[in-house]
Amino acid sequence: MATAFKTVGQRTKRLDSPAKLTGREKFTADLRLPGMVHAVIVGSDLAHGRINGVDKEAALRMPGVIAVLTNDDLPIHRDANGNPVAELLAGDEALHVGHPIALVLAETAVAAQDAAEAVVVDIEALPTVSDLHAAILEDAPRVSADKAGAFEDEASMHNADAATATIDKSELPPNVSNAADVERGDIEAGFAEADEIVELSLTSQALHQGYIEPQVCLAAPDAFDKLTVYTSTQGAFHGRQKVADTLGMPLNSVNIVQMPVGGGFGGKFVLIEPLVAAAARAVNRPVLLQYTRTDDFLAGNPAPECAMTIRLGAKRDGTLTAINVDLLFDAGAASGSPLGIAAVLVGGYYRFPNLRIKGYETRTHRPSSGSYRAPGAQQATFAIESAIGEMCERLGLDPVEMRLMNCAVEGDLRPNGGEWPRIGLKETIEALRDHPAWQNREEARAKGHGVGIAVGGWPGGIEPASAACRLDADGKLTVMLGSVDLNGTNTTFAQIAAEQLGTGVEDVRVQTVDTDGAPFAGGTGGSKITYTVGPAVKRAVDDAVEQIKQIAADRLEAAPEDLELADGVVRVKGVPDASVSLKEIARLSMSTGPGGYLPVQGRGGSGINKSSPGFAAHLAEVSVDEMTGVVTVHRYVAVQDVGFAINPATVEGQIQGGVVQGLGWALYEGMPYDEDGQPLASSLMDYTLPRARMAPPIETVLVEVPSEDGPFGAKGVGEPPAIPGAAAVANAIRDAVGVRITSLPMVPAKVLEALG
Repeated sequence: MATAFKTVGQRTKRLDSPAKLTGREKFTADLRLPGMVHAVIVGSDLAHGRINGVDKEAALRMPGVIAVLTNDDLPIHRDANGNPVAELLAGDEALHVGHPIALVLAETAVAAQDAAEAVVVDIEALPTVSDLHAAILEDAPRVSADKAGAFEDEASMHNADAATATIDKSELPPNVSNAADVERGDIEAGFAEADEIVELSLTSQALHQGYIEPQVCLAAPDAFDKLTVYTSTQGAFHGRQKVADTLGMPLNSVNIVQMPVGGGFGGKFVLIEPLVAAAARAVNRPVLLQYTRTDDFLAGNPAPECAMTIRLGAKRDGTLTAINVDLLFDAGAASGSPLGIAAVLVGGYYRFPNLRIKGYETRTHRPSSGSYRAPGAQQATFAIESAIGEMCERLGLDPVEMRLMNCAVEGDLRPNGGEWPRIGLKETIEALRDHPAWQNREEARAKGHGVGIAVGGWPGGIEPASAACRLDADGKLTVMLGSVDLNGTNTTFAQIAAEQLGTGVEDVRVQTVDTDGAPFAGGTGGSKITYTVGPAVKRAVDDAVEQIKQIAADRLEAAPEDLELADGVVRVKGVPDASVSLKEIARLSMSTGPGGYLPVQGRGGSGINKSSPGFAAHLAEVSVDEMTGVVTVHRYVAVQDVGFAINPATVEGQIQGGVVQGLGWALYEGMPYDEDGQPLASSLMDYTLPRARMAPPIETVLVEVPSEDGPFGAKGVGEPPAIPGAAAVANAIRDAVGVRITSLPMVPAKVLEALG
């Protein structure tokens, strides 16, 4: 398919590479503004406590200290009843360890840190609940019920089609903030006709998103009552709305400047921006807050802990008859979790005539949960793919063939009742079946290794988007966007623009513009930016091309439909000597002359109302040291349906990065808490992120099942590669040593315990 195009489908170097590789890129923490002060948070030492007072005096006497702010000191907007619309710092009650109670502002970061240590918080310990199962009991200590978490605002930006049955929340246990309830068919009859039933109980610890750059934001007020917020964010327009609503400011008085993001993975939509903005307004000076790594662990928004039980029934030939799943997700101190997405995916990969999925989202005295690349999908996939793997073992069936027999295809029902659109799940499994790593798996087993496979998918996100472009005096096209470039999407958009313009990528500039001037785009998450912004770019350039042709037609005395663009010129088809350059077109449109031409300004938008799901099939080859419990991954194959790879190099990089994150879920990463709500991992000294030497050789295979709506058939590729890893490794361990590990991460101690 790529051979039909000049620019898209070609391996292209990322436009932002030189600045980032040479260290010349400027991130938010590098900024310095006149009068700027540094902020440091004072967090709670208790998981649950009543705040009786904050003694600021010693801190305020220290050199360079400007202010010590508590929630009452912040200019938070109040509703019609006089109640603040948000609580940016803990007011009367701390709800988790690290919950910000006060904010110290000083002339230097060192002075702010020293003063923060001098702030004395009078806090009285209250009953705490940090265990998921204990939290849903009627007599459990209550977690405040009136605070919404980050995930609720981000869910629609990730995925707009994960709804489950409406729940009467008044009937839920006190700490349960949401529930899922999906059922079809006759679940008891389905299990009655099964020849084999697999039952598993599985758990997954909370995980940090693992970005390099901590949460950071700089807010600067000006003399005209306007606020400019420089931030490492995945959603500029969402952030502008949150800041304006929280402070009661007109929307046009808040401008979000999207700074380069040093990693986000779902953790950087809106977290600290309203707080920093409020602090800046309180002291009328620019305020910079950069979390320490410990702040990030204690006061961030990690992926939630969850517990799952799954019961799977199948006939002797492998036909699935029934599935029953119970899910329990931790929302932390505020409501919001990926429970709904998990409920759709755990029963959505395969055809189940009889299905029951129920789940609770419960609050605990832990940090509020947030998104992590494919939120809810990793946990759900670990459950269903572990159960499918175990069923294959018990029935003695080929794991690939059983999946092919039952996998969902276009038109099959998802658990929430909607039909799957055109998807490439079957094609990815077939490609994995034909890969040498699967065909020659007995060679791996002969070395004592195990080979495991798993599939995973993401429903895909949708959100309106727009784009603008202009032809500049040098004959190059500048594309202006409001989307955040987290992973090379601006390079992809340059390829799309160049393809439509008939030029090379070097003749296109792509600029991420602040919210004062940017065309609207949704948050960068949910594998949707290329899918939604890409068509808008394509249409904006097409609009500009039509304007260019109108000017060229007048100069060349030809009909616009008889013209074509190629290599930076507009020419008459079949008459290459009759041409005019884009630079000349730009000159004509930007000067006063007899033609009276308008400047070339293209506009385009997209309002796609159906998602384009992406699927992957992964294979892991592992060995297990039965003396130490250490699992080593020797080979990894990731097959993914990408629709159409506009930039294969970027797509492959996305897949490789996702695989490594999946291995982090599988073997290394976890944020456990003790019974008092104290975190047992609060720095990189006790939280293991996979490093380069821990990653195996990763082979990528791109399958292209074109999307109907994505640009050139492309679909989002970011989420799927991070999903199947934990299940693939668990199935490989089962193949290698005959034990099933059901708790993530699968650290050596758990492996040794399973080995007995």
